[in-house]
Amino acid sequence: MPIPHHLPSSPVSRRGFAAGVGGLGLAALLPSAAASARPRRRPDVWETRARASFAALQTYFRADDDSGLYRERYPVAAEDPTYSYEWPYSQAHVAALDLAGMRGADRRDRRVLADHVRGQQRYWSDAGSTGLPGFASAPLPPYGTGGDFFYDDNEWVGLKDVQQWRMFRDRSALREAEELFDLVVSGWDTDPDHASPGGVFWTQAPWSDDRNTVSNMPGAELGLRLHQITGRRYHREWALRMYAWTNRHLQREDGLYHDHLGLDGTLEKTIWSYNQGVPVGVNVALHEVTGERRYLTEAVRIARAARSYYAVDDRLDEQPAFFNSIYFKNLLRLGAATRTSRYRDDMAAYAERMWTTRRDPATGLFGGADGERAEMIQQAAMVQVFAVLAWAPGHLSRLY
Repeated sequence: MPIPHHLPSSPVSRRGFAAGVGGLGLAALLPSAAASARPRRRPDVWETRARASFAALQTYFRADDDSGLYRERYPVAAEDPTYSYEWPYSQAHVAALDLAGMRGADRRDRRVLADHVRGQQRYWSDAGSTGLPGFASAPLPPYGTGGDFFYDDNEWVGLKDVQQWRMFRDRSALREAEELFDLVVSGWDTDPDHASPGGVFWTQAPWSDDRNTVSNMPGAELGLRLHQITGRRYHREWALRMYAWTNRHLQREDGLYHDHLGLDGTLEKTIWSYNQGVPVGVNVALHEVTGERRYLTEAVRIARAARSYYAVDDRLDEQPAFFNSIYFKNLLRLGAATRTSRYRDDMAAYAERMWTTRRDPATGLFGGADGERAEMIQQAAMVQVFAVLAWAPGHLSRLY
């Protein structure tokens, strides 16, 4: 089973996403310009750190064979799988894509990206339990035995594909993203006898019947981004359905999102950072698609609630980096839409703390302290954080 990503998910019943906003307009919700004033590093510093972190990823996690795949942890232990699960691999793939979007990117970065596109296909399976193809949780023969489909695993690759299309007009990536969205739609709960029927299941594995924020909101984001490219109502309508179900059953009154809802109605209430970031990105996309300002107001409300929540007791820094990379990227989309640098400044401050306090200068690895082994997905996430900070501000709309 894929690791850290498959932590508990969540929900809370919430009708009407505008609750709690009251009469506040968008300007009242945005951070002030004075509050946003912070020292900033030059893009070339972030690029240097991104490349150094990616080099460490290759040195300590890349498999020493022709598979193009990665190991799960370092140092490698006898009980480890030969290659990483799909979720960590997808984040290394996204790291390669983000490197290719830096201001200083060149043809070598495109070749590295192409290598990850090939490696990604090691996980491709012709059919899951709903009869549609997608990415299994582990590589297929001869590299592994495959595994169950996780809908969020496939949504991350679909969003990566959308970003790749937006960056390079890669039609094969767009076709794959559309195919993966069809898979996600096939995971919708259609049984009216279930508690709070509807929602996309987390996985096709028989041991879980959870419907998660992370299996629905990234699906909504993927659908909206595809609608922006294709104009198809199908993508938009399903995105709105996923969005509405998640808001009704998993969002708290303050705007934050629980993790998941079981078929028996049990709510798992953990507040993970990526579950707050993606709904921000969904609302930004809805604003872009509809032109309705209320969605941008809602994005800011969620972002403010998350910022306040994670400011307490170093909560943000205790979230996994591979959740925070997703959280911050969606906030960058909001910052671009509202023309504020606050969210980028927060991301830069986080990146600075991680570089200073969580990185081993001897190896360049993040994590692995106190006898614990370093995780590949953690390293890939930090590459993403540094790389995107090195992007030109005008290119942030290409994210996801």
